[in-house]
Amino acid sequence: MSGNPLEAPEFPDWPQYGDEERVGLIRALEQGQWWRMGGGEVDAFEREFAEYHGSEHALAVTNGTHALELALQVLGVGAGTEVVVPAFTFISSSQAAQRLGAVAVPVDVDPDTYAIDPAAVEAAITPRTRAIMPVHMAGHFADMDALAKLSADSGVPLIQDAAHAHGARWQGKKVGELGSIAAFSFQNGKLMTAGEGGAVLFPDAESRRTAFLRHSCGRPPTDRHYFHQTSGSNFRMNEFSAAVLRAQLGRFDRQIDTREQRWPLLAGQLAQIPGVVPQSRDERNDRVPHYMAMFRLPGITEERRNAVVDALVARGLPAFAGFRAIYRTPGFWETGAPDETVDDIARRCPNSEAISGDTVWLHHRTLLGAEEQVGRIADIVADVLATT
Repeated sequence: MSGNPLEAPEFPDWPQYGDEERVGLIRALEQGQWWRMGGGEVDAFEREFAEYHGSEHALAVTNGTHALELALQVLGVGAGTEVVVPAFTFISSSQAAQRLGAVAVPVDVDPDTYAIDPAAVEAAITPRTRAIMPVHMAGHFADMDALAKLSADSGVPLIQDAAHAHGARWQGKKVGELGSIAAFSFQNGKLMTAGEGGAVLFPDAESRRTAFLRHSCGRPPTDRHYFHQTSGSNFRMNEFSAAVLRAQLGRFDRQIDTREQRWPLLAGQLAQIPGVVPQSRDERNDRVPHYMAMFRLPGITEERRNAVVDALVARGLPAFAGFRAIYRTPGFWETGAPDETVDDIARRCPNSEAISGDTVWLHHRTLLGAEEQVGRIADIVADVLATT
């Protein structure tokens, strides 16, 4: 480590944009049709995004939460069904199921990768379970081998929450090559962004057709007489967002390459700091896009962790507290919660309980800076821990 820990590095801004986005926005503007049913940007983005992820069937939507909700609906999730979700995740993972009238069942995660524990999933499956939702935390795949076997054995389909996993690969396979539905987010902080937006990859054309109807108020793309074939809502992406996302996709591989180079350096230096444990990497993840640079401070109290985050922000690092375990948020209990207490779930989710109180993450733009900035990040973390 080197440098003055009182001097904050200057990281690249986020979102990143350039002439590609400007050209795309003008192109969308001048085509004279600004919604997907008359323009060409959304259609083009869907083709390009699908191809990039090894799929033939993509559907662009309004945001990542809607992507999850639509995907679950295609799988038949609704009243009287259950969806198994990780206890440590952003609340959209559970709320997408709960808003459909289903019960979200939180299960524990791996203490090192923070991804859903297949053994915990297996123990939670009941005759009412309609879907299993692994979340690829910070761009690290959950154990898709074990989960695929569990899905095949149980007959319960997987839906990948890939909001953090654009461009990720599992043993050489891209997200769209794993045989299950996957949902993505393009919210402002995500790896690709148009401020908001989402997409769903489907393993077959029929699922995509069903999703298209439901994301467009049940109306087929060629309908001229308001013949709504299914129930649904308006989850359509607009042409301007799609134009921006096409430009974002064009520079995306270069950004992943940079983050893949920086994270091992940062993780190695963070691991040298007493009390700091970086997120582990399952080596079957042969390409990780690194949505977050995550590390744990085992044994720390949640109050001190929060003070550490505040101090890191004051030093110029874009730092955040880890997600709160979903069962410890009031929103989780409003509707579609299991017939358990908070303490019941906490007892069977000890890893999630600990991780949600001791995890810190840094925005992925910290991994887009120059190599020499990596040491500066570690210096600041070490200094804050020593003084906070």
